[in-house]
Amino acid sequence: MPDNNRRGIFRIEIDEDEVVKLIRERILELVNEVETEQVFWDRKDLIRNTKMSWPTILHQFFYDQRFPKYKVGSKWYFPARETRAFLEQWLLEQSG
Repeated sequence: MPDNNRRGIFRIEIDEDEVVKLIRERILELVNEVETEQVFWDRKDLIRNTKMSWPTILHQFFYDQRFPKYKVGSKWYFPARETRAFLEQWLLEQSG
């Protein structure tokens, strides 16, 4: 005898791989948005983004002529896109 108190049964199936893929795509979109919003980094950004100490940065690549940097008053500023591109190239050179 059917249970008349049950109005309906819903069954939802989720493809976990597809959910993970969609989440990763959205995270990548958000990261790209944040990166394009930031025009330049300061010294603290450079330290945070490279996970290096200031003395290590000075020793490793700061004085490389290709490294984009500008001193405004007493502060150093680094154009975000160009700095990121330089750092990616520099890292590839270190592993070779």
